[in-house]
Order: sequence, then C-alpha cells, then structure tokens
Amino acid sequence: MAKTLKITLVKSTIGAIPKHRATAIALGLTKMQKTVEQQDNVAIRGMVNQISHLVNVEEA
Repeated sequence: MAKTLKITLVKSTIGAIPKHRATAIALGLTKMQKTVEQQDNVAIRGMVNQISHLVNVEEA
C-alpha cells in the first residue's frame, strides 16, 4: 500500500501571497479545516513545504 499524507488547512489563505494560495488550491484545500489525503511523493512534499505555515500534515 502506498503511503499517504493527511493535509489539513488550518490557517486562512486570505493574506497569503498568490503563489501560496494557488498551491493550496492545487492540493485540494479550498476551505479552512478541510482535510485531504495525497500520495506521499516528492512533488506533494515540496508543495506542503511551500505552505507549511498554513497546513498541518500527518502521515497516514
């Protein structure tokens, strides 16, 4: 079974720079407290690292 990450948006993207807002949307995080599961790979890790101040990440 492939590893997955549970990513939860915990801070609003209203004050974020547009690039970070677009990254959150690309991950599927459109609303506060929304949680999505994504595959654990280098691309997703890079996106999460870019918006680490906006999200909580758990390994599932």
